[in-house]
Amino acid sequence: MAVSRRGFLGRVAAGTAGGVAAGTPAAAAPAAAAPAAAPPAGPHPGPYREGRAGPLRGMRTDQEWQDFLGGQDLIWKRLPRTWYEGPFLGNGLLGSILYAEPGENAVRFTVHHSEVQDHRPEFGNEWGVARLPVGNAVLVPVGAITGAELRLDLWNAEATGVITTDRGTLRLRALVHDDRDLLVLTVRPSKGEEGFRFDFRPSPAVSPRIVREPPPADFPPNPPPTTRQEDGLTLVTQELYAGGLTATAHRERRRGRERSFLLSVAHSHPGTDAAARAAATVRRAAALPPAALRRTHRDGWHRFYRKSFLSVPDQLLQSFYWIQLYKLGSAARAHAPVMATTGPWLEPTPWPSVWWNLNAQLEYWPVYGSNHLELDALPRTLAENTGILVGALRAPYRHDSAGLRRSTDARCDDAGWVGVPGVGDPEVGNLPWALHNVWLSYRHTLDRRILADVLYPLLRRSTNYYLHFLTPGADGRLHLPKTFSPEYGSAPDCHYDLALLRWSCATLLETVRLLKRSDPLESRWREVLARLADYPVDDKGFMVGAGVPSHRHYSHLLAVYPLYLVTWDQEEHRELIARSLQHWIGFEGALRGYSFTGAASISAQMGRGDDALRLLRELVARFIQPNTMYYEAGPVIETPLSGAMSLHDMVCQSWGGVVRIFPGVPGEWADVTLHDFRTEGAFLVSAVRRGGATRWVRVRAVGAPPAHRVADGDRCRVRHSIAGPVTVSGIGGPPPPWRDLGGGEVELELPRRAEALIHPVGSRPRTVVEPVRITRPAEPWGLPALSPAGGVTPVDLGAHFDNDGITTEMFFADGDFDGDGRTYPMAQLPQTGRTTDDGIVFTVANGSEGTPNNVIAAGQTVAVPPGAYVRLHVLGAGDTGNATVPAVLSYADGSVRAVPVRLTGWLSGPAYGETEAVRTGQIHTRAGPLGTKAAIFHQRVPVDPAKRLVSVVLGRPSGAARAHVFALSLEAPVG
Repeated sequence: MAVSRRGFLGRVAAGTAGGVAAGTPAAAAPAAAAPAAAPPAGPHPGPYREGRAGPLRGMRTDQEWQDFLGGQDLIWKRLPRTWYEGPFLGNGLLGSILYAEPGENAVRFTVHHSEVQDHRPEFGNEWGVARLPVGNAVLVPVGAITGAELRLDLWNAEATGVITTDRGTLRLRALVHDDRDLLVLTVRPSKGEEGFRFDFRPSPAVSPRIVREPPPADFPPNPPPTTRQEDGLTLVTQELYAGGLTATAHRERRRGRERSFLLSVAHSHPGTDAAARAAATVRRAAALPPAALRRTHRDGWHRFYRKSFLSVPDQLLQSFYWIQLYKLGSAARAHAPVMATTGPWLEPTPWPSVWWNLNAQLEYWPVYGSNHLELDALPRTLAENTGILVGALRAPYRHDSAGLRRSTDARCDDAGWVGVPGVGDPEVGNLPWALHNVWLSYRHTLDRRILADVLYPLLRRSTNYYLHFLTPGADGRLHLPKTFSPEYGSAPDCHYDLALLRWSCATLLETVRLLKRSDPLESRWREVLARLADYPVDDKGFMVGAGVPSHRHYSHLLAVYPLYLVTWDQEEHRELIARSLQHWIGFEGALRGYSFTGAASISAQMGRGDDALRLLRELVARFIQPNTMYYEAGPVIETPLSGAMSLHDMVCQSWGGVVRIFPGVPGEWADVTLHDFRTEGAFLVSAVRRGGATRWVRVRAVGAPPAHRVADGDRCRVRHSIAGPVTVSGIGGPPPPWRDLGGGEVELELPRRAEALIHPVGSRPRTVVEPVRITRPAEPWGLPALSPAGGVTPVDLGAHFDNDGITTEMFFADGDFDGDGRTYPMAQLPQTGRTTDDGIVFTVANGSEGTPNNVIAAGQTVAVPPGAYVRLHVLGAGDTGNATVPAVLSYADGSVRAVPVRLTGWLSGPAYGETEAVRTGQIHTRAGPLGTKAAIFHQRVPVDPAKRLVSVVLGRPSGAARAHVFALSLEAPVG
């Protein structure tokens, strides 16, 4: 079965445009026990009688939204240096990030497109079907850049700001159009900068994997691009060895002193119509007034934001959440290719494709609760590529099974096979886990076409693959041979696969019931549920599999989250869940950002909101970059997006047939506003918490029209979190039938488009949706100025970096700190661009694979912000031993002063009175990690405060040991 993109999208879009209706219990979660004696439906005693409630008010005008989102904008007080610092733009296809052109006095706007890839699957995902770079648009000023102030305007999805040079200013606006594959850069120069220019520089069409290793020896390179002029356009065409091409068309347009650069990208394979399409896009845009282009772009984004609303009193996390929604809207569309690990933006990375063993699933989780199903490409992608999923298996299994390789292109294609259980390291669970996302799409819409056309046929096949290998053991249970747990290794009775197989069988039984079909395999699915082996457990909790303990990837906790097979509601499992979580999150040094988001969501399920908040703050402090991007050797966007999902889980959960309001809200969040949050059962939920108490809950049934719905009825169970007796009022009509189930739960009967308000007895709640008061302020995301912060001025060393001394545990051959291939481990070093030691703030780099992150002192002259300082603070270390840098301080009056900077060797304790700013528990060698401690030291050097310091020369040490400097900061005199 294969479904065309146009047919599938047309049917599902028509079904979800109006919303959906009532809920059915989640297939995999056990039904909650009914109360012994439920109170009768109808009004509770009290002075307020049930009746009609007024409609919700607030967050309806453009001004309200502009004011609110303006408070979440990212702000830059200096020019970003790299992709994980700069403003980013996108529309699911075309993507661009703004930052300094490396090694030049210019500003780069990257140009990448999510359809652009190679088409030689026989060479694998890393080379043969890898995404390919397109190029960069470059803004070249007349003068030397001296400063920048930028803003990412979320409401209008535009980057705006001013670049300052020694010749004037360049006032710029940049956008990637909402519904056109079009990058628009508009610049208004001052008089001294009228001679600036735009360039487009194509990139070689080679996989970004080249940052790690050369292409295979037998891999023919793609030909170089060609450039030609055509009717006022510049066309750059990149033909591909496998056929097809990528085309970039651009032109400049002038209106008075304002100049605009219009650029479009198109990709075609095996056809060659890309050039004509890119050129047509630019010509159509050039014929429109600039205001018309901006208006249609903004209209789309304004509609986007209005689909849901969330406000919490923590400014840092509230802004983070809205930036993630913007990021989703920039990176994903239902009609676009499924998101690769980098989103539409492409930088040097070992991960140039789609990864299916966690990344793709996490990337799309926030679309459900945020009510943005228009971004969900997974159902269509899997439906369209059923043939490839079948062909991913060895021939003996293709007649009834299907599988999904670990990493593929956006069409699920790659070389090789899904492994055979019991042989090697077969990673089998990726397709059923991806289909869990499809189930979530169905559950949030109740659209039977998703169920019938995608989920049922593919889940049946992926389950059949498991059934081929189940064998009875001496204990009478059914067991799986060795299968692979993502990012760890193989084990029999692997938790990852046992959980997915249980979920699959339960969901198939639920699916055939909902579709009113019979299936000859039903008895087999029931047998599996009755006899499947238990999850392996030891004294520390859930294991990877039989005989294999847990690790950082939460595949060994899938039954707890996100499958909700073993839940906190089941009291008999609470101790096991708590023990497993405590042990797992203790893997310090091996954890990644998504470890903290998974732990936060599990904590929210446990009702431990304070723990969830602590984990999210740790995620932000340790891993999230200035523009909220994230990296593991290269860009990977799933972790920040899953952070948004963790916030969803804190404020509203819907699983097991129950909608839970504010289940994991921390104690310090006395006020929270939630509006039009989409839940399973296809309900939109709004709720307000004020003064630490839930004031009201609104539920509205939405979704597919009745002809396309699958539902058992129109019942919605809500755990409302309102203290004391409650009543239910109708909105726009009489109150619906309802029952109080006890324990803080009510059951509503809501037909499609009906609404109900749950609130305390005797109250007339003020049903207003509005932002809450911020009680924990924070600076905006972006980059602060490199100006005194508490008397400390960090120095930007980026232009001088010439050594890569940091590697990840995924690739040990990347850097070389000491000349013998040994390096610091990335996971144990600061990763957010800043670190503090002894109250001194340093700007540091710990970025993508292949990126230099320190300077080897060899006579470099480092300009510093001129000023009076009392101390120079140095972050560094010697490599093969202790090293003394013969530094020279230069002052504005022409005087100089020689000062030695003594730095201890990285594998020793401080020898010169330094402090250990960073201490790692291991180092990396080319052969792997070594349990040897290493440090980066903080050394202090006196500076004459009576003079204005202008530069520092980092002289070459005598002797064999080299001195590596990671950061410099200057301390101003007190007062």
